[in-house]
Amino acid sequence: MKEKNAQHEAEVLHQKKLVLENIKAQEEERKRIAVMIHDDIGNRLNILSLWLNNLDTKGDEVIKKNIYGQMSALIDAARSISHSLYPVNLESVGLVLYVEELIANLSHKINISMQVMPGYKKKDLFVEVQLYRIIQEFTTNVIRHSDASEICIYIKDYSRDMAVIISDNGQGFEYDQVKKGMGIKNIESRIKSMNATHKWKKTFLSKGSRLIIKIPKYNEFPNQNSPDR
Repeated sequence: MKEKNAQHEAEVLHQKKLVLENIKAQEEERKRIAVMIHDDIGNRLNILSLWLNNLDTKGDEVIKKNIYGQMSALIDAARSISHSLYPVNLESVGLVLYVEELIANLSHKINISMQVMPGYKKKDLFVEVQLYRIIQEFTTNVIRHSDASEICIYIKDYSRDMAVIISDNGQGFEYDQVKKGMGIKNIESRIKSMNATHKWKKTFLSKGSRLIIKIPKYNEFPNQNSPDR
């Protein structure tokens, strides 16, 4: 029995490491493309926009206005693609500020509130990237597939772990009965990569869904300070 238990634990650890390596490889490729769009294409568009702004169109302001409008739209599109691929500036600004930016960008679609309890400390980059991805995936799924008008995000540090709760007031679902789509699978694989535990629950009166995540402060993968390491 001891030998079987040891083999089972070794297999579980091996599977967790495979998931971690797979996610790290995905993040590395996403980061490479996002940085290329953000730093190279984005900067080139900005320079071109400056040139166009100073271009002498011999009084044809309509042409100049149309070209400048198209350039602004391209710059915004490049920035949006870059952010969706990889949170380029998350390392410098931190999870909380980056989620606040996400909330601001989605404010025209849905009301999102975030409560970060006092004492929260910045986590290593890998954990913060995964949490941002989970929040991003959850909100995207709710906007696309639910009639929710509100999303609530709750973050709190405890002595031994960190709790993240994300809930909405839309159409709830029974986890054991619903077909698991790519959204749920992506969320759960990222949770597993952090060696965290989670639970899906229906909210009060079966209206809306709630995802509860607990992330240990000290896990089995200490060398994950960067997703592209």
